[in-house]
Amino acid sequence: MGRILETELYQPVKTFLTGQGYEVKAEVGAADIVACRGDEDPVIVELKTGFTLGLFHQAIARQAVTDAVYVAVARGPGRRFQSALKNNLKLARRLGLGLITVRLADGLVEVHTDPAPYVPRKSKQRKVRLLKEFAKRVGDPNTGGSTRVTLVTAYRQDAMRCADHLNANGPSRGAEVAKATGVARATRMMADDHYGWFERVERGIYGLTPKGEASVAEREKDTG
Repeated sequence: MGRILETELYQPVKTFLTGQGYEVKAEVGAADIVACRGDEDPVIVELKTGFTLGLFHQAIARQAVTDAVYVAVARGPGRRFQSALKNNLKLARRLGLGLITVRLADGLVEVHTDPAPYVPRKSKQRKVRLLKEFAKRVGDPNTGGSTRVTLVTAYRQDAMRCADHLNANGPSRGAEVAKATGVARATRMMADDHYGWFERVERGIYGLTPKGEASVAEREKDTG
């Protein structure tokens, strides 16, 4: 398949809008497509072969003219496009824009969302989880904007306390670790062994794995 041109999107979108009773014209002022119907506000459509930040910049600028602004892109195949569509659909809704895709193979035009004021839906559960993690985390062990590094969560901090206790005292009962460290879930945490640091020496007693010993040594080296 050769390179797609933005002009290839124009006729399918025009046909779609004309079928809804609009008079459609291209390149009116700065807009790619302007559609008018009676006394209604004009509809503006900005065309791009794919999703770009520039496409959304253009669409936002057109909102100074009308609230009925759409972005239209060529519909691609596969999961990669579906993922991009999902993410950009959220962005379009957030910006109060409509979003259209055009399947060039047969000219199918699909409107995924119409322009509308954005009203965010708050998640109480996510808020509770966020504030719980914030409250339980000790200090500020991470650097904002970090990628490809292991983040220190409240759970990881609790696991570190358990590991430090075992490193200093040897294999111990879960109840003893919980009492000494203040980590109420110590036994469950060592049994789950999320990080590969703990091993059950015998019933109810846990010690450090070589990986756990290495983790403690590394942290002591960093802080020493």
